[in-house]
Order: sequence, then C-alpha cells, then structure tokens
Amino acid sequence: MKVIDSLVTQAAGIAAIRRDIHAHPELCFEENRTADLVAAKLTEWGIPIHRGMGTTGVVGIVKNGTSDRAIGLRADMDALPMQEFNTFDHASKHTGKMHACGHDGHTAMLLAAAQHLAKHRNFDGTVYLIFQPAEEGGGGAREMIKDGLFEQFPVEAVFGMHNWPGEQVGKFAVSPGPVMASSNEFKITIRGKGSHAALPHNGIDPVPIACQMVQAFQTIISRNKKPIDAGVISVTMIHAGEATNVVPDSCELQGTVRTFTLEVLDLIEKRMQQVAEHVCAAHDATCEFEFIRNYPPTVNSHNEAEFARKVMASVVGAENVAVQEPTMGAEDFSFMLQARPGAYCFIANGDGRHREMGHGGGPCMLHNPSYDFNDDLIPLGATYWVQLVEQWFATDETRKGAQASAASMAARVAA
Repeated sequence: MKVIDSLVTQAAGIAAIRRDIHAHPELCFEENRTADLVAAKLTEWGIPIHRGMGTTGVVGIVKNGTSDRAIGLRADMDALPMQEFNTFDHASKHTGKMHACGHDGHTAMLLAAAQHLAKHRNFDGTVYLIFQPAEEGGGGAREMIKDGLFEQFPVEAVFGMHNWPGEQVGKFAVSPGPVMASSNEFKITIRGKGSHAALPHNGIDPVPIACQMVQAFQTIISRNKKPIDAGVISVTMIHAGEATNVVPDSCELQGTVRTFTLEVLDLIEKRMQQVAEHVCAAHDATCEFEFIRNYPPTVNSHNEAEFARKVMASVVGAENVAVQEPTMGAEDFSFMLQARPGAYCFIANGDGRHREMGHGGGPCMLHNPSYDFNDDLIPLGATYWVQLVEQWFATDETRKGAQASAASMAARVAA
C-alpha cells in the first residue's frame, strides 16, 4: 500500500477525534456537537467553512491556484437509534444512540484528508468537503441539495465512501452503474367487516385477504418484472385483531420495496396497488394504499467510477480493487448522484479483530450493537481522498469525462 506518510503520522490524533464522535453519537438533524467539532477542526487548519446547510451540515472549502475546476467529497455524520453493546472507553455515552454504521469513521477519514489538503495544496482547483447530516433515514443529502449545495458549491463531480466489514483492510470496491438499491415503504389498510369468529359469514374477514395479498405480491417479482432486473418486496408487519373470538374490521400490512432502477420501482408500485385493490374487491373489501419513496437507487456514473478505480489501484494495487457487488441496502448519496456525476465506493473494514477488549459479543457488522469502526482505515481512506483530488485536477480528461457523464444523465432524465 502507498499510504501518505504524513497521514500515518497524524492518524492517532484523527483517531482520537473519531473516538470522541463515537462516544457522543447524535441522530439525524441533531448533529450539533459533531458539526461544531468538524467546524472547529477545519477552522483550526485554515479552511473556510459554511454551516447550516441541510440543518446541521458543514462544508469546508480548500482552494488553490487559479483553476475554476471543483470536486466534492462527502462524509456522513449521524448515528443510529440503537443501544450499543460495547463497553470500551469510547463506547456511546448516550443511551439508545450508537455509531453502528461507521459514520464517525467516515467523518474522521475526510477530516484527515482535509488537514493534508489544506497543508500541502498540491492541486489547482477547489475541493468542497461535504460533511452531511441525516443519512440514516432523514435524507440529509436531499436537504443539503434543496438548500442550494450544488448552486453555492458547484462541482464537476462528487464522491462518497462507506466502510464495508468482512474484507481485510487494504481493499476497495467500486463499479459503474447501480451499487445500492432504492428504499421505499408501503402501508396497506384492508377494510372488511367485523363479526363473531363463530359466525364468519356475517362479516368480511380481512385476515385471509391479507394472506392472499402477501402471496400475490411475490408474483410481481417472479412474473411481472424481467428476471434479470433486481427487486425485493418484503412485507415485514401485519397487524389485525384484538380478541381470539372476533373477526376484525381491518388488517394493516407494512413493508419495504427495493430496486436498482426507477423503472422497476414504477412497475412494482403500480402492480402492488392493482393487486391490493383487486384482491380486496374479489372479497367485497376495500383498501387504502400508501407508497412512500425514500431514497432512489445509488447509481455510479461510468467515467467517475472508472477514475476512482484507477486512483484506488495506485494506492493499494489493482488486485486489491474489487468489482463492487451491488447491495439491496440504500444510501442517500443517491440524491447527490442524481444531481452530479460521481461514484460511491466501499473500503474494507476488516473482520472485527481490530476491536478492543470490551466489545460486544456480536459480529462487527453494520447496524450491529457490537460494531466499531477500524481506525486503521483512517490514513488509508484519507490517502484515497487526497489522491483522488490530486489526480482529478492533474488532467483535463476528468473534466471532459464529467461533462460526458452529466450529458448522459441529462439525456436519461429527458427520456
């Protein structure tokens, strides 16, 4: 690995910041202490900042030379509403809140890169350091964009990175195209007619209607969409009834839908509503159908993903840059990739052996109460960010690639 020496030297100090953030987790749009810490460090390093975008977002501006070119690097800051099982010194001090997805580490890696970029400025252009709130369900990326992120800080391309447990430290993964799914929720309320359980013919039982509906939804996946198109319908909640001898008036279904394209999502939403309404009609019942689109698919633009792959290869070797296997998890960086060309990559977090005494008994997986970010990633991730910036501005081909990606995005939207 070709990790920048100065980033290794400063890694312990950045790791201390990371652990401080881990010990004081804040939920979406509540990242005030975290934003204060980020802003204070950027200011200490001579980096101008803008605050308040997307409620608690922080944007740092590192400028050098005379070029009008600009690139965006993004890290998320929020934690999850879950109880931490770890008991080591930097475990969460806030009951019911935990950095179980590594956003503390993402913030630390970008801070490390920010410190280096501000000190050395070995590039000609502007780097916008985007510290984003509310990735975990709040859509902080969308809110920053609504507040004028890319109008106030125009970029040719924007890049994001997420740690990925399981693979050994020193590996990356990136690929063009869909890499994370859309996240959507549905709620269906079936209206029947209550009756005595011994006299079901006097009512309209919504429970067997719900059972038929759940089964029928799976035919949308197996018989309506193309087999090569990915899609998941998961009914995760069914609520009905209050007593064993009463047929209830209603039954409620809730769950999620995941897809890699908006076209498949459109199809699934349309067919789910048709199935729900017609299954109910067949039994003289009615339903109320709600479908909420949360995050769109995360789709890497081709030129930027391939550029990121080359940068990673220059740091860890091509053999350590894997094809990015798409996951049905969701990520609100998708909103940024709808607005600008860019790429979202994974950096391996190891198998959990980095954790200190006092970690919980569970695996070091994302959204697990025994998770902890691997501080060994800080100089490596920061090196990737620095090399990405320096190599991006080193050639005008990246500008042309970003323009081609933007034109392709505009053509898809127009179509």
